[in-house]
Amino acid sequence: MDRQKLYRILLYYKFVPIEDPETFAKEHLKLCQQLDLKGRILVSHEGINGTVSGTVEQTQAYMDVMHQNPLFKDLWFKIDESEGHAFKKMHVRPREELVTFRVDEDLDPNRKTGKYLTPKEFFETMQQEDAIIIDGRNDYEYDIGHFRGAIRPEVQSFREFPDWIRENLSEHKDKKILTYCTGGIRCEKLTAWMLEEGFQDVAQLHGGIVTYGQDEEVKGRLWDGKCYVFDERIAVPINRTSEDIVIGKCYHCGNPADHYINCLNETCDRRHIVCPECMELHRGYCSALCKEEHTSK
Repeated sequence: MDRQKLYRILLYYKFVPIEDPETFAKEHLKLCQQLDLKGRILVSHEGINGTVSGTVEQTQAYMDVMHQNPLFKDLWFKIDESEGHAFKKMHVRPREELVTFRVDEDLDPNRKTGKYLTPKEFFETMQQEDAIIIDGRNDYEYDIGHFRGAIRPEVQSFREFPDWIRENLSEHKDKKILTYCTGGIRCEKLTAWMLEEGFQDVAQLHGGIVTYGQDEEVKGRLWDGKCYVFDERIAVPINRTSEDIVIGKCYHCGNPADHYINCLNETCDRRHIVCPECMELHRGYCSALCKEEHTSK
């Protein structure tokens, strides 16, 4: 292991019944604090979804404890090495849903979900002429990086997907549909809903973009740009070949860039891509008006 990479980031989820999410969340927060982990974990009646960071020893201890619990004995952890923590604090919160979808159907991925494809299978299927590739994330995530040929979703939150799909893909219910997202959890729900909606051939990238980028055979091929992540890193590289390119564009000047920030004016908080030159010029603000409003307070 690289001597500098003394930390790890764990990404995981599992759909499994949890009887009392509020009590579980309180007890789980104590465990994470005892291990000195930092991160964000959501707990609901349908399971757990989390990302945590810590030293190699701390994260290993956490995985060991989780695997000792019958509910999580087969929990799959996606592991990224890191030079430090990816979060500033530790939060464990109860939620109604692990990913907010808010549809009428009772979607249980343990009973119905899209076909799982390995990174190699996904790589090969993407290149089939009849395949329709759907990015199962938000539009701003797509803008900094995506699979080549994937459809950009015109959504800013996951709950907007049903309406968007009905408006844009209803005529393709007999086509081969491929979906992908960061770690896989959103696709579990999305593909389950699409099957309920009458789509006939729906598959998902098992383990998400993160697993695809770590696969030693495909090495992230056909992925352009970086992958947006919900921690201090903001975006991470996926394509580990000479084909790796920057596809994001600076909000201010339009030049290639792949660094996301939020406007320093908290009232605005606009998420935007910025190049180094414009970062220095605009000092982290998305506009002169935001800078004037913020600095005059």
